[in-house]
Amino acid sequence: MRFRQRTLRLLLSLSGVGTVTFVAHKVVPVNATTVGFAYLLLILLIASAWGFFEASVSSVLATLVFNFYFFPPIGTFTIADPQNWVALFSFLATSLIASRLSARAKARALEAIERRQDIERLYSFSRAILQMDCTARFPKQLIEKLIEIFNLEGVVLYERHSREFYRVGVSIPNKIEQHLADAVPGNSGIDNHHVVMNVSLGSEPIASMALRGAGMPEAVLQGMANLVAIGLERARAQDLAQQIEAARQSEQLRTTLIDAMAHEFKTPLTLIKATTTSLLANPDQPSETRTEQLKTADEEAEHLRQLIDDAIEMARLDTAHIEVYPQISTLQETVHNVIASMQSEVEDHPVSVTCDQAVPPLAFDKRLIKLAIKQLVDNALKYSPSEKPVEIGMRADNGFVTMEITDFGQGIAEDEQARIFERFYRSPSVREQIPGSGLGLSIAHSIVQAHNGELSVTSQPGRTTFRLRLPVLHKEVV
Repeated sequence: MRFRQRTLRLLLSLSGVGTVTFVAHKVVPVNATTVGFAYLLLILLIASAWGFFEASVSSVLATLVFNFYFFPPIGTFTIADPQNWVALFSFLATSLIASRLSARAKARALEAIERRQDIERLYSFSRAILQMDCTARFPKQLIEKLIEIFNLEGVVLYERHSREFYRVGVSIPNKIEQHLADAVPGNSGIDNHHVVMNVSLGSEPIASMALRGAGMPEAVLQGMANLVAIGLERARAQDLAQQIEAARQSEQLRTTLIDAMAHEFKTPLTLIKATTTSLLANPDQPSETRTEQLKTADEEAEHLRQLIDDAIEMARLDTAHIEVYPQISTLQETVHNVIASMQSEVEDHPVSVTCDQAVPPLAFDKRLIKLAIKQLVDNALKYSPSEKPVEIGMRADNGFVTMEITDFGQGIAEDEQARIFERFYRSPSVREQIPGSGLGLSIAHSIVQAHNGELSVTSQPGRTTFRLRLPVLHKEVV
């Protein structure tokens, strides 16, 4: 293909010389000086457009026809005047030198364009690395982007840390892949079709890479390898940061649960202890008094058991998957059970519960939904002023049962409403005023999602409503 192109360009160049000769000799006769400049201009154009080879062949032909048609004696290749020999060879030398300089300038211009394109590609690759999500597919995404930007045929990446191969594009021979796995090469090795590269971060080799179709300078290949190294290290750093954050949150969850348990368990334990101490100190108390004290102890023991169950459920919810064990029940019964278990919390707040008669039974995990409702009611009680009501309403709503819990506190800022279901998030405006862990709403949200339901909030100054929706036809719970 290249031979045919060169042949065509050469024929066009020689045709150009012939055209200039015909015009200057037959159509518009001119003197030798004028036609010489015409030949020289044509050769410069050929050198600029196609290169030195075509220009040099055209220079020789132009010299010959210049001699034959324009130097006396006309029509022969002899020159009568010795001064014309000097002029002829000066023309040949000038045309060759000019064409050489023009071809070199063209080559440098093309090289500058290629270097600019290489820099643009490296820049595009670096931007693509920053925009990629550092997931488990990151190495493969990295080499996919490499092939796309640099027009490669195929890439194999061997990551030393995970000892994994990542392949994209045309197949690369197994012997090269084996070479990548056996030892990360210290220097780039180039064969007829492939480039084997070391990918290092500083002095530490972290990967190796084989490329097919990489006709690029060594500096570009090295820049590419450096960007791949930075991308792999960024992915590892982000993964490590996620592990550290997960460990920190787990530790924070453990500490929060311990603090909450210590606080919540104190009241029932104190009452149980007081009752048993009274019974032991006064064994001769009337039967009615003993029965009343034992009843109090039994109720507080049941309360304590429920707190322990709730704490266990909260600890379980730290995992990514929530096990749901649904059973048919009514949401209003669950709400009343929650309110009954929170008598000490609702003493200063009138709580009203309304329910449409059309609300059907649902299939849900009673323990989990009870825990979620308790978190929502507790949140409403904490963030509304004393003696302000908390309203709970339930209704059937297009294949869902919707429960709304409304309090009349100061409300939630609009920019914080999207974050209140995040684990450990608490508004800076109340963080130091109202005790809490930032777990309750996150737990409730996770439970509702596990039931294929929805939990949302709408708030304005003086009124906040949490809306919990559970599907009526619950064919599958995950």
